[in-house]
Amino acid sequence: MSNSIEKTIDLKAPVEKVWHALTDHEAFGTWFRVKLDGLFVPGARSTGRMTVPGYEHVTWNATVKQMEPPRLFSFTWHPYAIEAGVDYSGETPTLVEFRLVPIAGGTRLTVTETGFDALPPNRMPDALRMNERGWTAQMGNIQAYVER
Repeated sequence: MSNSIEKTIDLKAPVEKVWHALTDHEAFGTWFRVKLDGLFVPGARSTGRMTVPGYEHVTWNATVKQMEPPRLFSFTWHPYAIEAGVDYSGETPTLVEFRLVPIAGGTRLTVTETGFDALPPNRMPDALRMNERGWTAQMGNIQAYVER
């Protein structure tokens, strides 16, 4: 089984617009469907609540790792941590990296999530499968957001 997920999409939007969509907490929240409590700051926790219907009980809890404008934004989080009342803090988080590359007519955006092999064996297959689906949907969401 794979240890990572990678999705790439070519967006008809300039790098600066895509960077803003990724790193401005309100813009990110709009397309990602999460209500964040504050700004993204390297080294700091980012908290909030998911706004996806049926998942409003899910807490957003990530740690921002890198913000290298306008090419790399990364954070760690606990993937598919959706069970109410379960404490996932003892698990090793996965690393999510967004990489932006200017291309003719826009931006190539690649998201990579790695570290699934460090998850508990009973959680790893579901987390990998659900985040694979989730990143496919989120790439469509950011495309709709930046190309409008």
